[in-house]
Amino acid sequence: MTLKTSAIVLATISGLAGASLVEAQAADAVRIRGTVAAFAGSTLTVKTREGATDAIALADGWKISGVAKAEAGDIKQGDFLGIASVSKADGGSGALEVVIFPAALKGTGEGDRPWDLEPNSRMTNGTVADVTEIAGRTVTLTYDNGQKKQIAIPQTTPVVTFAPATPADLQPGAVVFVNAERGSDGTLTADRVVVGNNGVVPPM
Repeated sequence: MTLKTSAIVLATISGLAGASLVEAQAADAVRIRGTVAAFAGSTLTVKTREGATDAIALADGWKISGVAKAEAGDIKQGDFLGIASVSKADGGSGALEVVIFPAALKGTGEGDRPWDLEPNSRMTNGTVADVTEIAGRTVTLTYDNGQKKQIAIPQTTPVVTFAPATPADLQPGAVVFVNAERGSDGTLTADRVVVGNNGVVPPM
């Protein structure tokens, strides 16, 4: 990848990550997960996982990113992760998905907050405290002035990082994750889309 291409990818990811993996502050924020039903002009129509069909107006200058497969073994001391997790019956938290952020995006959305991937799930964005704490597929994340959270990563947990994508990837059936806003008239708008490509789908 050339330096110019790398800069473009990082710029795309930078615009994406701040909204796609951080819980939006606005009360009308809507996270949409599903598959592309149609894409024409500036309108993306998504068949959601709940079974509805949502038409999303894409804002001028909207951005797109894909995801690439990664491994828990790729995680090292100092990495910045976004992990959706749920409480385990035996205590602690178990990961539902893991996103390894590029170094340029360290600190994006740092903290721990409710998430809606599954009932009672949470999203934690933080820095891996120490490489010695990655044992038995368990990581300890630090965030918000020294708070810590230990999260186990089961073998089946999808682990990804961000990757380049283009609007051409928005083919019918492609899996997408969209952080949108619903207006007072019910219309949905968004300025970024995460799309599955090369056989990898957005797990968040």
